[in-house]
Amino acid sequence: MLSRHFLRAKVLQSLYASQMDPAERYQIELAFKDNVEQLNTLGTIQLGLLVRVRPVALRVLDDLSHKFMPSEVERNPSTRLQDNAFLLSLCDNVTLRRRMEALPKNALPDEDVMRIFFLQFRTTEVYEKYAASPQSDDADRNFVLQLFRGLINDSAIRSAVCEQNLLWDDDYDQLAQYNFMMMKALDAQFDAASYLPLMHDEHVEKDVEDYRFAFDLLRNACIQHDENQELIRAHLHGWDFERVAVIDLILLNMAIAEVTTFETIPERVTIDEYIELSKEFSTERSKLFINGILDRIFAQLRANGRINKTGRGLPVLEEEDLNA
Repeated sequence: MLSRHFLRAKVLQSLYASQMDPAERYQIELAFKDNVEQLNTLGTIQLGLLVRVRPVALRVLDDLSHKFMPSEVERNPSTRLQDNAFLLSLCDNVTLRRRMEALPKNALPDEDVMRIFFLQFRTTEVYEKYAASPQSDDADRNFVLQLFRGLINDSAIRSAVCEQNLLWDDDYDQLAQYNFMMMKALDAQFDAASYLPLMHDEHVEKDVEDYRFAFDLLRNACIQHDENQELIRAHLHGWDFERVAVIDLILLNMAIAEVTTFETIPERVTIDEYIELSKEFSTERSKLFINGILDRIFAQLRANGRINKTGRGLPVLEEEDLNA
């Protein structure tokens, strides 16, 4: 489920951490593996918010109905939340329940945090419209998706979750989007016995291939590090190597490792990916720097026969090349 762009960012974070606190290659690889496994933990916690909020919400509604002088709505609360078939299937899902049982103790926000969230959420237009709507499978799913969005965007819930891991705040929104799209794509037959995919799922062939790509990229970036640093240094016309941002040097190292390792990934795709990563993790000027340096380095690597592309990975020929 994790995109290759996202996994490249995880490789970047692992290499940056090793620059700040030097480690052996096997330690870097183990840390990367643990980082990816932690993404599964965070993804499970996010889905677990839905499981956690349902009983809390029902207790809130019951408490409101028994308070002194309740309103008409509070005295006779809608049963739509209680009867939501999609939410019930998620809460009873065997796969999700087992994963939640394996979570660290207190991984999910405590009841007070969830109660405060629901007290506010029940006053929103989303909740009020759903509570008054007739039952339908589409309405149930759409409501759960909006409830999930509300949970994810709640600052207190986010803080409670992300304080468990320093990297989770960076990953939180992206994994929430993956979970949102996964739930949206579940077929109509989804029930308690259905399988829910993980963020990185060893049962999914594409996930296995993408993880292997990221792991090999990490390994080759480590192996080629010293050689690639000299190659970068040789092409820094007008730039002082010692003054180049650490993130930019790591991105260049990764791009060289990628273009020389993966035969089916086009050169332009590699350059574009690292330009995008520079926009996310480095300075405003980095995209121009990365683009210019990689163009020169790739030209030399191509001339030296170190770039060998096959199939769709062949470089795109310019018009002057075709007419040569």
